[in-house]
Amino acid sequence: MIHPSHSFNPNPFSPDTAAFENAALWRRAVLIGTDQTLPPLIEQLAALTDYPAPLGCVLPTHEGQTHIDGVPVLGTFDTLAALHAKQPLTLAVMSLPASMAAAILGVRSRLRALGVVERFVTPLVEMLDRPPSVNAGASVDMVELIGRAPYGLDRRSVAKVLENKRVLITGAGGSIGSELARLAATMKPSLLILMERSENALFEIDRTIARRFPDVPRKALLHDIVDAQATRRRFEELKPDTVFHAAAHKHVPLMEDHPAHAVTNNVLGTRSVACACVAAGTQRLVMISSDKAVNPTSVMGATKRLAEMVIQDMNRRQDVTRMSMVRFGNVLGSACSVLPIWTSQLAEGGPITVTDERMTRYFMTIHEAATLVIQSAAIDAPKGSSAPVHVLDMGEPVKILDLARRFVAMHAFESRVIGPHTAMAPSDPARPAVDIRLTGIRPGEKLHEELAYADEALDTTSYPGIRAWRGELAASFSADELVETLSKACSQPDNYVVATIRRLVPEMAAAGSGTATGILESKRTPNKSKVGTDRAA
Repeated sequence: MIHPSHSFNPNPFSPDTAAFENAALWRRAVLIGTDQTLPPLIEQLAALTDYPAPLGCVLPTHEGQTHIDGVPVLGTFDTLAALHAKQPLTLAVMSLPASMAAAILGVRSRLRALGVVERFVTPLVEMLDRPPSVNAGASVDMVELIGRAPYGLDRRSVAKVLENKRVLITGAGGSIGSELARLAATMKPSLLILMERSENALFEIDRTIARRFPDVPRKALLHDIVDAQATRRRFEELKPDTVFHAAAHKHVPLMEDHPAHAVTNNVLGTRSVACACVAAGTQRLVMISSDKAVNPTSVMGATKRLAEMVIQDMNRRQDVTRMSMVRFGNVLGSACSVLPIWTSQLAEGGPITVTDERMTRYFMTIHEAATLVIQSAAIDAPKGSSAPVHVLDMGEPVKILDLARRFVAMHAFESRVIGPHTAMAPSDPARPAVDIRLTGIRPGEKLHEELAYADEALDTTSYPGIRAWRGELAASFSADELVETLSKACSQPDNYVVATIRRLVPEMAAAGSGTATGILESKRTPNKSKVGTDRAA
């Protein structure tokens, strides 16, 4: 397990993106540990062909030792500075027991003074000796939790839209936005522009990119995309080639209580970004949508549907910027998603909460979602076609209750399901249990999400994990009229805002009380067909 002071990766030596972003670091890497902690680490590294062999080992004292499992011993903790002076080190991977806390601090101090990047791997013996812990949530393998293999990145095809390009990411400090930034940085853009309205989130992602990709030119912009004029000025100044629009409000219950905020950020903000792209001559714009945009029952989902319509209309009215959307489900491990919530609840002794035992969701990891979003930018739509909606293959929907049980089991606990008002019973010390409390569905939530409408015939693309719908909006639809209507509504009370949204998105009106007619011509039904079944090798 990586030390919490460093960036987290479930596998510190994963050969996917990390292999590319850390390639330069591993040119002159050393292993720091003892003759007990280093052999398992050396064995693990030897099995990974994507990483070059380390230069050697550094021990507390070597007492005549020349090699550890075939890796040469270079010196001791006290000789680190001399080793670095002789041959500058790029990376130090430490594996030291907790009992050597003072030595760990001393080594880290030396490495920082020398400017050597550090990584920490918990010694295997400590991991084996550790009893089940409710604080081990970070060690959960999210791929194992989801239960399917993730798709990878076809770097050669993606290079044409990212390498030596000016890449801008809105919402760059969010869960998806920050992963997009990290992935884009591995493709050597000529400039990476991080746009974010939260100063703390912007500070963190800018610091991360600076530390992990020091050679990538970047610009951090504290900016709110809702300000259309300022957004256009920024884009015209920076002239991005490729834009990933990740800025959005995403929390369903919160947006039920703040519909005007959902409209301004998700719909008007999207319009602002699209107009700025055209004005700046941007080549590609990829907007991140949601499965909640299909037959929406919530304000958040309806505003995402309206944002899709804005992009489609903008795309057909100009030929400067190639626009597309990416639609996918829940991202496991993102801020305020079930995984960090359950981890926190488990750390407090439980119970962990699930809204309804029948509820299902589509899931993928942050890394896989960002990978497929970037991959979608490289998929060329036929000339003259509408803005495609790229639908990601997320496998089969997963029951939230099953996911919760799997999560508890991965922490070596038994699970038992209790109702919203059931008292927690003491567990058997011999078989410790964690309660899973059913809390009931919340306003705006659906029992089951869909990734596509019935009339959205999904075509295959050049990438097996992504399918595309390239249908047309009604000819009478106008994004300008939509924006004008919504802008006026946002100055009114919340119930008026919601009524306006329902009028513009008939599917939402039909799902709620009463009926309405609006911009869309007919109520649409979900697409029950399987969305992508071929897995990437």
